[in-house]
Amino acid sequence: MSSQDRTGSRRAKVIPMAGMAIAGALALSGCTAESKNGWLPAERDTTNHTAGIIDLWVNSWITVLIIGLITWALIIWCIIAYRRRKGATGFPRQVSYNLPLEVFYVLVPLFMVLVFFHFTDVEQKSINARVDSPDVTIDVRAKQWSFDFNYLEGNDIKEAVYSAGVQATLDGKPIDKSKLPTLYLPVNRSVELQLNSREVIHSFWVPAFLDKKDMLPGKTNYMTLTPTALGTYDGKCAELCGEYHSEMLFNVKVVTQAEFDAHLAELKAKGQTGALGEEYDRNPNAATTEKK
Repeated sequence: MSSQDRTGSRRAKVIPMAGMAIAGALALSGCTAESKNGWLPAERDTTNHTAGIIDLWVNSWITVLIIGLITWALIIWCIIAYRRRKGATGFPRQVSYNLPLEVFYVLVPLFMVLVFFHFTDVEQKSINARVDSPDVTIDVRAKQWSFDFNYLEGNDIKEAVYSAGVQATLDGKPIDKSKLPTLYLPVNRSVELQLNSREVIHSFWVPAFLDKKDMLPGKTNYMTLTPTALGTYDGKCAELCGEYHSEMLFNVKVVTQAEFDAHLAELKAKGQTGALGEEYDRNPNAATTEKK
């Protein structure tokens, strides 16, 4: 037997074994907790929205994978069924069109797009829906390069208090997250976050909440949610907003009602009553405009 034959025989054995190993790894990965959440950075019970977002994401991927498998199966079938036969000469019989097949190719993708649009629209409306009278209302003001949190007077808050954030310092060493600006939210209470910017475009992003919204100067965006799991979550600005954008970090701490009330009382004891509102906003282009 020649070396070429031995190489070919070895390759014929290795390829199926590698394929089986890859298929086995994919099958086992489908059993992990991460895969059930679509490898998203959240759990189903983090907020009242995360379960719906995870379901939309995972089911969309399952659907497109099934469609992909069907498409590849049809392609491979066509390659095999309509291959040039041994001894055949010339071109096969040519067909100009097939009306039923062309209608099928138009209607099926259109139906798929409409189905995807429907479920996406339903979930998006649920996420963006505002509550008429939220239990807690917080004015979140982004600034270069941190956040101010104004806990406004309302149903669960009897007197407005604020917390002024300070920019994080990234020096290559492990960061002390306890020193980051921290937004406190009471568990199982409806919260409306009024998202504002003091000067340039920022973005409010808590990966575990699976939601992100821009913070625009002169315009208020809203994020309404009900935290349903106690814990501390990382937050950051997700819009390139200047030199120290990477240091615009914060925490979100979901706590019990008693801990939330204690935090508000602590802010009041420090004299941080009222709100750091739009009077502290600035226009970074004002100086340039005045010079012109």
